[in-house]
Amino acid sequence: MGRAAALFDLDRTLLSGASGPVLTAALREAGIVDSRTLPGEGLVYRLYDTVGETLLSMLIVRRAAGFAKGWRRDAVREAAAKAAGDLAAAVQPWAHVLIEEHRAAGRPVALATTTPVDMVEPLAEELGFDGVIATRYGVAADGTYDGTIDGPFVWGPGKLTAARDWAREHDVDLAASWAYSDSIYDVPLLNAVAHPHAVNPDPRLRALAALRRWPVLHLDVPPGVPKLAGREPWTALMPLMRPELIPYARFDIEGTGHIPPEGPAILVANHRSYFDTVAVGLTAAKAGRPLRFLGKKEVFDAPVVGALARAMGGIRVERGTGSDEPLREAARALEAGEMVALMPQGTIPRGRAFFDPELKGRWGAARLAKMTKAPVIPLGLWGTERVWPRSARVPNVLNVTSPPLVTVRVGEPVQLAYRSLDADTKRIMAAISALLPPEGRRYREPTPEELARTLPPGYKGDPDAELDRRPGTD
Repeated sequence: MGRAAALFDLDRTLLSGASGPVLTAALREAGIVDSRTLPGEGLVYRLYDTVGETLLSMLIVRRAAGFAKGWRRDAVREAAAKAAGDLAAAVQPWAHVLIEEHRAAGRPVALATTTPVDMVEPLAEELGFDGVIATRYGVAADGTYDGTIDGPFVWGPGKLTAARDWAREHDVDLAASWAYSDSIYDVPLLNAVAHPHAVNPDPRLRALAALRRWPVLHLDVPPGVPKLAGREPWTALMPLMRPELIPYARFDIEGTGHIPPEGPAILVANHRSYFDTVAVGLTAAKAGRPLRFLGKKEVFDAPVVGALARAMGGIRVERGTGSDEPLREAARALEAGEMVALMPQGTIPRGRAFFDPELKGRWGAARLAKMTKAPVIPLGLWGTERVWPRSARVPNVLNVTSPPLVTVRVGEPVQLAYRSLDADTKRIMAAISALLPPEGRRYREPTPEELARTLPPGYKGDPDAELDRRPGTD
């Protein structure tokens, strides 16, 4: 029995759209094809990007072998090698994470595409793939294409045939393998593997995947995040994430220029209220970036709110279990170039601990930074507790005549040593504390009313004992 492998389609799967425009441009630049753009060429590619493969488009692709007759094979491969860098840069972020997970599990990874092998093999080499399953053009004795297809046309049933041939040659058990595709025409291959996945599926494959309960993925967003009309919930809601649309609070947000415009980043903030997530979300939206929150399991288990948190790409944390899975999931998000947010304090301080100017944090942010080397961006939050105190079950949404002021200050990346998690955690908490207003950096004796607002509804404990509570415990 052979080993399992992972087979990835190229267009609209690893890439968000078609590879054709990049490859055609490279062939034109090399003088292999006419420099003129064919009438309707752009429309064809846009149609493909929108609806995927059609019988007409694949008929054209099949006849391309005749159009390529007389091209020098070595010239095509040279042009494809020049295009490989651009194509590799366009591979969707979560595809890289998925590929690495298969590699870590010891599975060979292969590119399975209709595109001619000479045009995609350089890309496969650039990505470190173990094999290529692709259409092969016949080659004449003089090294030019002869206008035929050598072997199966790697599409529909032909892709399954070619995949089986490749599996036999490489000691792969196709029936135990994984396959990823966007197209209804790849159903023969998807049916033949143990783990079929519909990636950015066309409408018919989406319907079939729902019937057969195949996983549906979009490799530009985290697993489990849905997309509607090509947009994930975060992106769709971002235009609505504006301070003026929250009339029961005023916002003063500064320093968003410290948030990287792209690439991985870890946002860390102090924790004063359930309203903190709104303030951090507005800050991320102002920076123009989606955000993946690490949040405690109670949020994800709640009806409606939990489903929304998952759809927004939130990462569920079950404190007290000792599991590293939330951090590993956050690390995968960072590897995909996402921005992750967490509150190192773990929970809102209670009683006199709420007024303690020394912020105490858990090691999660420091561990995540050490694992990924992603920049840690500190946020200082102030005033969120006036909108939603710990003592209230819901925020005060009726206070629209004199709404409290919420301030958010974003600081420069924290300089970490990556040697001691404890020392790096202290650096992170100190950076957050430095962004708070002066009254947040010195202790004052709270009034009984202020103490009461820091305690959960129905609290029966001793507020004075809260100073000794370990960060992150409820």
